[in-house]
Amino acid sequence: MPFIVSPRQFTQRAEFYRQLAQLTTAGIGVTPALEQLKNHPPAHSYRAPIQRILEKLTQGQTLSESLQHDRWLPDFDVILIEAGERSGRLDSCFRMLADYYNQRASLTKQIISRLIYPAFLIHFAAFVFLIVLPFAGSQFQASLPLLFLKAVLMLLPIYLFVGLIIFVSQSKHGEKWRAVMETVLYPVPMLGSGRRALALARLSAVLEALISAGVNIIEAWNFAAIASNSPALHRTISGWKSSLAAGRTPAELVRSSSIFPTTFANLYHSGEVSGKLDESLHRLHIYYAEEGSYKIQTMAQWTTYTIYLLAVLIIAYKIIQFYTGYFNQVSNVMNGF
Repeated sequence: MPFIVSPRQFTQRAEFYRQLAQLTTAGIGVTPALEQLKNHPPAHSYRAPIQRILEKLTQGQTLSESLQHDRWLPDFDVILIEAGERSGRLDSCFRMLADYYNQRASLTKQIISRLIYPAFLIHFAAFVFLIVLPFAGSQFQASLPLLFLKAVLMLLPIYLFVGLIIFVSQSKHGEKWRAVMETVLYPVPMLGSGRRALALARLSAVLEALISAGVNIIEAWNFAAIASNSPALHRTISGWKSSLAAGRTPAELVRSSSIFPTTFANLYHSGEVSGKLDESLHRLHIYYAEEGSYKIQTMAQWTTYTIYLLAVLIIAYKIIQFYTGYFNQVSNVMNGF
């Protein structure tokens, strides 16, 4: 598993599912479709896991069973694929996963593109104030390699901090780690609520697919809780087993739980009462996917502005400091005469 999941890897995953959706929609079976993808995969690294899945399929396992044993894909993907197999709408689930990973790739690219200019500004300032000016001030006698080393050492804590933030925010860690990160990030404006909205979007998507597949409502909620990738949602829903067995409906439990927003509770309740729960869940999936993406983008935008402002202030301070020192030197020379 890679150290950091990049937009390129999200795009490759989206392309993998897009091709599967295209082939299965055309009437090609899963095994022949995977064989074609093994010969022309979206990335070379896909060949080995596809081959392992094909071997499991030849042994009589279903696609979802093969994926569960291999642990190559996230729980969200595996549960959605299992729902597609049960409902006979595997191509639709592949298409949904392709759209999901395209959205994740697009969101990640937007965040990175917003941070490029502040990053350039910080490195440009470091180059000017830690290398060029000291070198010129020493009458070109200073050692350039030492100045470069000093600049790198000054920037190293920033590199480590950014790398740590990216690594800990990845969704590939264990549930205990994700629970800690969810607790820490939840109070952060926009970011915490954005992550929760995206978790609700995943929950809604899997619930819709499982209910359409005829899965028992209790089992569907348990699977959806796992696929949401939110330890808080998983803990809450896991505690519903006795209440559901006693005859309470999920709508009642959703309304009584503070973890679910009012919008989610009301739409779910109306869908349960009207018998159009799949339509309500589809609307919830779209609503929370858009809300989560908007909040994460807004958070990235304000983070960019903050970094940009700090960089400008540091540059302004360095410029004032440089000219103050320069005029002091000129004044001392003039006084010497």
